[in-house]
Amino acid sequence: MFTIGDFARHGRVSVRMLRHYDATGLLRPAHVDPATGYRHYTAAQLARLNRIIALKELGFTLRQVRDIVDEKVGAEELRGMLRLRRAELESAVDAARARLVQVEARLRAIESEGQMPTNDVVLKKVPAVRVAELTATAASFGPADIGPVIGPLYDELFRRLEAAGIRPTGPGVAHYEDAPEGGGRITVHAAVQVSVPVRDGDVRVLDLPALERAATVVHHGSMDTVLSTAQALARWSDTHRYRPTGYPREINLECPEDRDAWVTELQVPVIPA
Repeated sequence: MFTIGDFARHGRVSVRMLRHYDATGLLRPAHVDPATGYRHYTAAQLARLNRIIALKELGFTLRQVRDIVDEKVGAEELRGMLRLRRAELESAVDAARARLVQVEARLRAIESEGQMPTNDVVLKKVPAVRVAELTATAASFGPADIGPVIGPLYDELFRRLEAAGIRPTGPGVAHYEDAPEGGGRITVHAAVQVSVPVRDGDVRVLDLPALERAATVVHHGSMDTVLSTAQALARWSDTHRYRPTGYPREINLECPEDRDAWVTELQVPVIPA
């Protein structure tokens, strides 16, 4: 048998944790000296300890852990619990990665302040264009909220166009507006250029109006990192005394598999300030 200190070292846990597991009935010592109260454990109990630690690290409560290790939970139910927890952890990892991307975008915006040459911005008229589109609502205009909405929208849009026998004739044109319900929510329009009659249906086809004056700039890279480019455009507008009158359109000039190789033109409608 092992003393509680030796067992803690073998199990790579703290003595305090073992005392807590004893108090809660999760892992009782194999023997307690009646005279001294010292706890003793066997090597065979390491297997139970390993299961407890693994289940705890998966996020199960102590009550759930006890039911599992005491075999009060059937194998099929346990598999379902583990699949659900795995999905939750994967979602948390994806969310953490997305947050890191946005932090990096903010850092790049800070580092690039004032560095983008103003001649990268072009003031021009944007002609009207016919598009097929689907719409949905995002919680805000932040990339972390737009990305999860617009990606699936485009997937569904292209699926419906293919089913309808409609071929895109130009690049994607994402555009945005404040949602009717307010609260900072955004109506996201995932659109692509087509040359078919205007119509409603599974896919709406409409003429996106011309922009008489737009400040435009080309962004290279994933749209998750668009912040510094968009803010450089805002600084240009302020310097040249133009005021934006709406959200930027995003023209998807190149969209290869590697998102870091994307090329997107931002078109912000402006008027003289």
